[in-house]
Amino acid sequence: MSKRSKRYVESKKIVDSEKKYELKEAIKLLKSFKRAKFDESVEVAMKLGIDPKQSDQLIRGSVSLPKGIGRSLKVIVFAAGEKATIAKKAGADEVGAEELVKKVEGGWTDFDVAIATSDMMRLVGKLGRVLGPQGKMPSPKSGTVTDDIETAVKEFKAGKIEYRTDAGGNVHTIVGKVSFSDKDLEDNINAFVKQIVNSRPASAKGVFIEKVSVSSTMNPGIMLEV
Repeated sequence: MSKRSKRYVESKKIVDSEKKYELKEAIKLLKSFKRAKFDESVEVAMKLGIDPKQSDQLIRGSVSLPKGIGRSLKVIVFAAGEKATIAKKAGADEVGAEELVKKVEGGWTDFDVAIATSDMMRLVGKLGRVLGPQGKMPSPKSGTVTDDIETAVKEFKAGKIEYRTDAGGNVHTIVGKVSFSDKDLEDNINAFVKQIVNSRPASAKGVFIEKVSVSSTMNPGIMLEV
């Protein structure tokens, strides 16, 4: 087990591990921790009452947070012809067809989001083993397989985020930076939680939202009352 930093240990002392905090209180507590030398990301993690072994209970999608996430995402687009030109004008960091597929197939994954036009999926489909484990495989459910390339690129460049449940039934994402105002963090967290609540699979039984925590990059999680 890796040794925790002194900063983490000190922050952990002021968090009541048995308590579920109201969101406003949790954000103030998170901001009271000793700061790192960089602007830490703020993340939300949710434990869901689903059976991750059942494919119809897995959750995947995307959401535009009202206040963004504090950075521009690196977006690539699999497209050809006129749609490739549109993607470049919209701000995509790299655009291509067969040659881009080969580059990714060779192990290049230095990007945050991959978008593909529907006609390119015949080529992109082979990248599942490379992009799947990283959660970067284009999918209609997450809005990354689309023919409205201009809108998709602009939204993801502005901070639209993808999410998906992992093997343990958890879902997590970045919701901003520690430097965000309390209100902006609150708005983003509420928007993400609401998105997940509204994504409840019909086959999920019992309590759907089991646990929710918020944390910053270098500090412990704070359990939320939802």
